[in-house]
Amino acid sequence: MWFSKSKEDVLRELDVNPDVGLSSEEAKTRLEKYGENKLKGKPKKSIISLFFAQLKDMLIYVLMGAAVITALIGEYVDALIILMVVVLNAAIGVIQEYKAEKAIEALQKMTTPKALIRRDGEVREINSEEIVPGDIIVIDAGRFIPADIRLIESANLQIEESALTGESVPSEKDAGDIHEDPKTPIGDKTNMAFMSTLATYGRGEGVVVGTAMETEIGKIAKILDEDIEEMTPLQKRLEELGKTLGYLAIGICVLIFVIALFQKRDLFEMFLTAISLAVAAIPEGLPAIVAIVLALGVTRMSKINAIVKKLPAVETLGSVNIICSDKTGTLTQNKMTVVKFYTLDNLKEVPTEGKGFEAQKDEKELMKSFVLCSDATYENGQSTGDPTEVALVILGDRYNLDRRTLHSEYKRVGEKPFDSDRKLMSTLNEEEHGYRVHTKGAIDNILKISKNALVNGEIVPLTEEMKKKFLKVAEDMSDDALRVLGAAYKDTTDIIEADEMEKDLTVIGLVGMIDPPRLEVKDSITEAKSAGITPVMITGDHKNTAVAIAKELGIAASLDQSITGAEIDELSDEEFSRKINDYRVFARVSPEHKVKIVKAYKAHGNIVSMTGDGVNDAPSLKNADIGVAMGITGTDVSKGASDMILTDDNFTTIVRAIEEGRNIYSNIKKSVIFLLSCNLGEIVSVFASVLFFWPVPLLPTQLLWINLITDTLPAIALGIDPGDKDVMKKKPRDPKESFFAHGAGVRAVVGGVLIGTLTLAAFYFGLREYGYSLGAQNIPENVLTYARTMAFVVLATSQLFYSLTMRNPSKSILQVGLLSNKYLVGAIIIGIILQIGVISVPFLASAFKVQQLSLGDWDLVMILSLIPLIVNEIIKIFMRMQEKKANE
Repeated sequence: MWFSKSKEDVLRELDVNPDVGLSSEEAKTRLEKYGENKLKGKPKKSIISLFFAQLKDMLIYVLMGAAVITALIGEYVDALIILMVVVLNAAIGVIQEYKAEKAIEALQKMTTPKALIRRDGEVREINSEEIVPGDIIVIDAGRFIPADIRLIESANLQIEESALTGESVPSEKDAGDIHEDPKTPIGDKTNMAFMSTLATYGRGEGVVVGTAMETEIGKIAKILDEDIEEMTPLQKRLEELGKTLGYLAIGICVLIFVIALFQKRDLFEMFLTAISLAVAAIPEGLPAIVAIVLALGVTRMSKINAIVKKLPAVETLGSVNIICSDKTGTLTQNKMTVVKFYTLDNLKEVPTEGKGFEAQKDEKELMKSFVLCSDATYENGQSTGDPTEVALVILGDRYNLDRRTLHSEYKRVGEKPFDSDRKLMSTLNEEEHGYRVHTKGAIDNILKISKNALVNGEIVPLTEEMKKKFLKVAEDMSDDALRVLGAAYKDTTDIIEADEMEKDLTVIGLVGMIDPPRLEVKDSITEAKSAGITPVMITGDHKNTAVAIAKELGIAASLDQSITGAEIDELSDEEFSRKINDYRVFARVSPEHKVKIVKAYKAHGNIVSMTGDGVNDAPSLKNADIGVAMGITGTDVSKGASDMILTDDNFTTIVRAIEEGRNIYSNIKKSVIFLLSCNLGEIVSVFASVLFFWPVPLLPTQLLWINLITDTLPAIALGIDPGDKDVMKKKPRDPKESFFAHGAGVRAVVGGVLIGTLTLAAFYFGLREYGYSLGAQNIPENVLTYARTMAFVVLATSQLFYSLTMRNPSKSILQVGLLSNKYLVGAIIIGIILQIGVISVPFLASAFKVQQLSLGDWDLVMILSLIPLIVNEIIKIFMRMQEKKANE
């Protein structure tokens, strides 16, 4: 609580004389006690540990089980193929996550290398890591602050704290201030300076009160160090699915052995059949397909300026229903801009774009005074200096009053620097016939020291009525959350002292400025709302400013929907969580508040996206379901803690990314349902044959071929299906929603049963050609091979054709467009060619125990293969009719 103590108390407590500083011996002792002034990070994970972490997944276990089983029955090629799938899957995950945990390293790099300190009575520059509590730090403009400091001396000191508070304007500091309130927000601690912030103006001295992890930035590093590794809805869903399939495979094997014992069948033959069924129950390609579809989705998203760091984050985007956005730089342009100016009885708005505007005489004098009384520069789109002054210089530039020209024509010969007591700054510049004082600052203070006003080029006495007009306009501007600055001048014949400058001035007028909203954000917010997403603003800025921007963008409707960090502290966690949905704007918040806000939203079951760019945003980015960092203005720390980075810093890109995320999830769901339909078909055909004492229609190798080769191509093609155009007109998907919701489970079962039944029908027709029935004894091997070939072809090709109907749950393949997914058409053609190849190429035919079919049988298997597609399309017709009735 150093900010609530006087300078003398702080120096006494830290046992240091500010004129001498610590002795070298004392500094050495304290360094041993407190440790180096650098942030500590977690030990980094090795590539090997990252790789093995990827294997902790039920579906991967099931795949490994399948690999072991296939190796045990001597099918080493298939075992190798499955293991390759496992390795590929893990490698994709490692590559993505290896880039992810850079946040603490970036924080360490941000802490400054050198600092000016006073030790043994002399000022010296040392490495900032050697700084200890009690050190006296010398601060001047342009220097980073090396630790948390209680100021003991300040002269017009301003520090840019946007990385910690999110405020775009530098904070004025005053060593003499004392803040009694223990809950004073960081941005209001005017007697403190914080590690890694930047002094932009003035000078000061302070005593170090916190180093390394005990600083405000250190607290952020601690929060980042907490492991928050929640599974995304899709990961949870796939893990449940994997477990279910794993248990199903084991259950089926046990059931088959029980049936075999009852039927007194050959146990070794039954063991092979059980393996066939276990392989049939597991969609071997599923983890790889999901990873590939996500990776392809990530590539697509990078083209719309969204870089996704962690694959599962893509799918989480589709469920997002709350977007918490930082104000400065995300919703706004992060540059102060003059939007209105006023000379007596003449209020004008500044055009939003363009330059070369003409100003009237009084307006010209107003802008000239502002530009000459500013130290900022602006050339070729590049600016330096205080953001407020930059805004004034840009205003002049847009009205043909170039800074460089003015400063060379009216050279500065004296000045009275800004200080926070006067809230004024004055300069003395050469004029054609003498000198002129230009003063800028708080309008009420300017009116106190003015006796005249400039009206239509004439100097007239300043009346009380005029003062009221100036103050009324200033008040109106403040109500619109504009920052108001006034300007005045006076002419002199000689160079005068600084103390004589701010007397008997002529007031010219005032300007109102704001960090304006991004032009394209308003439309994106409207689109987000129509998609059932609630945008929320979180900022370190003042409440009125934040609400004004929020109203303009359509985020909030009134001041009642806003709350400050101090007000949050007064509420208990339960109370805050209960009221969270009443608010749309959170102002004057600290990093801890941001985390609290994210957690409160998540407690209501919301899927929360948090956007931000400063160091202060990193903990909340990490706590959110989707942390979104800014690529241009974002610090390395925020990028390290995020799941997604926007390369154009644009809120609009988040909405685009959510749309893409919804489509990707929808596509993954299509792929999974398709694969499960196919696997169910395999289970139906094999299980029915065991149950009814028929020969097994498919061998384990044939099932593996279909699962790993034939099914995989259409599944990937479904995964990159062109998006549904109406996806942003729907509400966000409930993360708890089952994978099989909205009739998907019924479609999988109907498809699976049809495919399985038709496979058995093909097997039956194959046997019948040679005069055997399904229940016949001692069927010759060549007859079984021919019948199995027919079953094998029907199973594979019916699945290929069935993929066409999986593209949309209710629209027909003609409505969706038969050729609109060229990859799927290509996958079906390749699948059929591969199927013909397996039967026709001798060494493949012998490996898979299949043989060539007659032309008539090819016709028969093709007719049988088209039935699941046709049946599903007929079901869709009835579904559309039902939908139509429901909507009438």
